[in-house]
Amino acid sequence: MKMSEERLLKLSQHRAPIMEALQQYQEARVVPFDVPGHKHGRGNKELADFLGETCLHHDVNSMKPLDNLCHPVSVIHEAEELAAEAFGAKHAFLLVNGTTSAVQAMVMTACKAGEKIIMPRNVHRSAINALILSGAVPIYVNPGVQVDLGIPLGMALDEVRRAIVDHPDAKAILINNPTYYGICSNLQAITELAHAHGMLVLVDEAHGTHFYFNDKLPASAMSVGADMASISMHKSGGSLTQSSFLLINNDVSEGYTRQIINLTQTTSGSYLLMSSLDISRKNLALYGQEIFDKVIKMAQYTRDEVNQIGGYYAYSKELINGDTVYDFDESKLSIHTRQMGLAGIEVYDILRDEYDIQIEFGDVANILAYISVGDRTLDLERLVAALAEINRRYKKDPSSLFDHEYINPEIVQSPQQAFYADKEIVLLAESAGRVASEFVMCYPPGIPIVAPGERITNEIIEYINYCKDKGCFLTGTEDSNVNYINVVKEDV
Repeated sequence: MKMSEERLLKLSQHRAPIMEALQQYQEARVVPFDVPGHKHGRGNKELADFLGETCLHHDVNSMKPLDNLCHPVSVIHEAEELAAEAFGAKHAFLLVNGTTSAVQAMVMTACKAGEKIIMPRNVHRSAINALILSGAVPIYVNPGVQVDLGIPLGMALDEVRRAIVDHPDAKAILINNPTYYGICSNLQAITELAHAHGMLVLVDEAHGTHFYFNDKLPASAMSVGADMASISMHKSGGSLTQSSFLLINNDVSEGYTRQIINLTQTTSGSYLLMSSLDISRKNLALYGQEIFDKVIKMAQYTRDEVNQIGGYYAYSKELINGDTVYDFDESKLSIHTRQMGLAGIEVYDILRDEYDIQIEFGDVANILAYISVGDRTLDLERLVAALAEINRRYKKDPSSLFDHEYINPEIVQSPQQAFYADKEIVLLAESAGRVASEFVMCYPPGIPIVAPGERITNEIIEYINYCKDKGCFLTGTEDSNVNYINVVKEDV
């Protein structure tokens, strides 16, 4: 067999190298005198009974036959090559610290301390955490807001252009695509604009794994020539929670990116997570078009049913305006609830507590039900029936509900400066005018209401209290009850 043919066979998308290596390891009946200490589950029967012996047999340590995540040279490297081919990237990195680590690696690869990065303010907290770690300075492009729905939109091309003109020394631009709600920016135009000014394009594609595997969905980051993308494979890709990919393209250095990843990623990579990435990549590469055709069809069916109930609005491509909503992810089932007089988080709680239905999240005006190939029509009908009954039982006057979701921040210090500054704790109710040194956010989706370095205003305090009153799960503060907040200590 010629070398090129051997290479082609080795890189077949029908293969899952990590899974295959684990199977060979088990067949060899190796006696383990290494970690983990449960020794294939024999040392922790309760854990083995709970998770299953097969699971614990595959929870193993890095070793020569199984490669090493920090410096892959064999089966993990092959899995990365296969992932890169499947996603159309120059290289793909397997990550076991979640997409948070992918976002942080992107920012830290592109920017050093003091260098500027353009990004929307409605980023996930992981992006701002990356600024705290790296010392990079954010230049925020405030997203448009769909006031009727209470959701932030994508990045307007003119706003991006203005930020680039005002900050030509910025090293990169970070784009959320899609947002949690399914909103897509004009990825192609923003990428071309940034590249024309010598800036790297980083895409937080946590909710866009499926874009790579179905031609009915919006453009993916790699397809438009972006330089880096973070992929939450565990969301729509089918892998285990906390497993993700980082994709690089163009002239981004594989070696340097690996070094950046290894600053924060564990040296004890989970083979459960890595094999789940490997197997899920294989599944999507072979059957992705069919899988997401089904998901899109299920989402549209449910959207149509919900919109017949009254009081709800399950939105889709009709929001497209050619700019801040350049495209929409039709696999998303985002539903506006405010017209029936209930906040999204209230509908979320009722669904869970009274109907045993767990959806992805609820905010002050919307809910998101995450639909995947694992759903059944019967489950979708149960969701629709529950929503119809909630509308009948709980509908009320919506006039008292908060009318928007996004507050433009006033940036006083960089996130890193404020996070590490001398600080003091004050009552949230008395914090107006002070500079926050910690986050306050609803989780999910994890978009900060206020972030380190931003001035706290009465509007922000009012919004936080409203979220608390509606039952949102607030995180980010040292005070678990979010009655107090850390602020930058003022000079006296």
